Amino acid sequence: MNIKKHIPNSITLLNLLCGCIAVIFAVQGQLELAAVFVILGIGFDFFDGFAARILNVKSDLGLQLDSLADMVTSGVVPGIVMYQLLSQVFGKPFYVIPDSWNSDSVLQSLDMSYVSLLGLLITLASAYRLAKFNIDTRQTDSFIGLPTPANTLLIICLPLILKFQQETWVVEIILNKWFLIGLTLLSCYLLNAEISLFSLKFKTWRFAENKIRYIFLLTTIFLIFLIKFMAIPCVILLYVLMSMFLDKKG
Repeated sequence: MNIKKHIPNSITLLNLLCGCIAVIFAVQGQLELAAVFVILGIGFDFFDGFAARILNVKSDLGLQLDSLADMVTSGVVPGIVMYQLLSQVFGKPFYVIPDSWNSDSVLQSLDMSYVSLLGLLITLASAYRLAKFNIDTRQTDSFIGLPTPANTLLIICLPLILKFQQETWVVEIILNKWFLIGLTLLSCYLLNAEISLFSLKFKTWRFAENKIRYIFLLTTIFLIFLIKFMAIPCVILLYVLMSMFLDKKG
């Protein structure tokens, strides 16, 4: 029995497990805890591909499993998070599991703003993007459109900013209904836009082959140290701009 071939898939399953836990927290309105498990899941997603390349055990099964795990961690979760943020803005309570299972309590717990369901467009756009990725032969060394993990970080940073960086002007922007709706639509567009973006997955650790990745990661660490969670939207913007610059230069 070749144990090596199961290592990358096991890492991918840890991504899926983190995503499932994040879904539970997100549905309960505990968005900060959901964000923690999403970040853990994205970490596992980063290393499963690297492990497959190092061990030389890449497979079609691993590719499909990776997309299925990403669909939960980086597809379902950000959609629910955006739904919860929109629900908060439109004055509807978070979904709360009722103490007793009867029709009255269930209907009361499902009280919601239907506009908030716009947040689930992110989940649909993520599914479309992941399906395209699996059949797009162009996306071997780069991405076409914003990768789902990057888009997810953009969404889940919002509750983290609201919790830990409560500057008045920032809170007013994030809890503006037009900002959230606009970000939802922008997110859906970026996921499936015909924009070439460099891959963040390392095939080796050598600097010469990964110069742009190291520069980007060092800049990311500096910005996080400087402005904490507010760095994440800046980093996503930087990622897109650097990719567009490299594409034009190339």
